[in-house]
Amino acid sequence: MKCPYISIGILISIFLFSFLGPYIYDVNPYDLNPDALLLPPTLEHPFGTDRLGRDLFARLMYGGRVSLIIGVGSALIASMLGLIIGITAGFFKGKVDKGFVILVDLFLTFPTFFLLLALVSYVEASVWVLIFVISVTGWMTMARMIRAESFSISEKPFIKILRIANVNPLKIILKYFAPLLAPIFFVSFTFGVGGAILSESALSFLGLGITPPQMSWGSLISEGKEVMEIAWWISFFPGLMIFLVTFSLMQISDYLQSRTNRKEVLS
Repeated sequence: MKCPYISIGILISIFLFSFLGPYIYDVNPYDLNPDALLLPPTLEHPFGTDRLGRDLFARLMYGGRVSLIIGVGSALIASMLGLIIGITAGFFKGKVDKGFVILVDLFLTFPTFFLLLALVSYVEASVWVLIFVISVTGWMTMARMIRAESFSISEKPFIKILRIANVNPLKIILKYFAPLLAPIFFVSFTFGVGGAILSESALSFLGLGITPPQMSWGSLISEGKEVMEIAWWISFFPGLMIFLVTFSLMQISDYLQSRTNRKEVLS
């Protein structure tokens, strides 16, 4: 089993491109140039220009910041919510677990993306609003995985002894549950980042996500859909960025999952 070094390298490169790139490539992504409308990729404009003559290379950098912040922030909050709710249900069981099942069923009544659409249609989209909305609609899978594993951990003899001895539940969870659940958390987190970026991109493509003057990879794809036949690069390059990030994260997630399963078999 090989560690996905290529995927890790791609992710690091894209993060450096988005967060450090603007300090090196100091072209203003908002500058309009009537003499450079819809130019294909050249040495002067590596990824071409859009309908208003704006440099797409610079816009990808700034859009990448927004997409990556939303992806990481949403996945982190959703994973933490899922972890807390799942552990609580799996540790205390009984009525607490029944309440968990009702809550999850309530959220799963509507498909996740349609629930996202319903929520963002009532609020003005921004980076922080999208982080909140995507995380609120994305914690269920994590919570169910953590709940199932917590049930298994609760049945271990040493956990039963600690509970009989009236050891503080928080101490048991932090000292014994957390280390055993950490691999699941990291797998869910890496997978969740890619899912959150795709969700933000879909919302922005539909005009319900990031709006001008802010930009994200999803909104950049949306800007290019009307001129796709004559200026393919406007939608292609942000789409390529989304593909590279999500594909790399899935490769890393699969690797972490394989490592976790291997440890469980050996133990």
